[in-house]
Amino acid sequence: MNSTDSIKNVNEWTEKSVERATSLGELNVRIFEKMAARQMEAMTLYMDHAMRVMKLATESKGYNEFFTGQVDATKELSERVLAESKTTMQLAGEARDDYRVWFEKNLSDVSADLRKTVATA
Repeated sequence: MNSTDSIKNVNEWTEKSVERATSLGELNVRIFEKMAARQMEAMTLYMDHAMRVMKLATESKGYNEFFTGQVDATKELSERVLAESKTTMQLAGEARDDYRVWFEKNLSDVSADLRKTVATA
């Protein structure tokens, strides 16, 4: 292998490394956007609950009505939080799988490039 081939290999590796870093960045952004959307939904859920409790506090005719309303609101919130948690766990599993696929593909590509370079040396 002469110096021209070596420079060509280094340039090729650099280009591929930049492509890999870019694809990882894009994957990170997609996952971040999904998780940020889930967080916003969770915040909306808690804000809705707080508004419901505030409305109960101002409109209840007595303590018993307020207490019963709070219990109902908390029960509903708990059920919705559980459902949101399941969805978030599913998204985390998908993110894990996406990272695994990315890693395996890129590791395979790097191995193939190294084998190719060693074979031509």
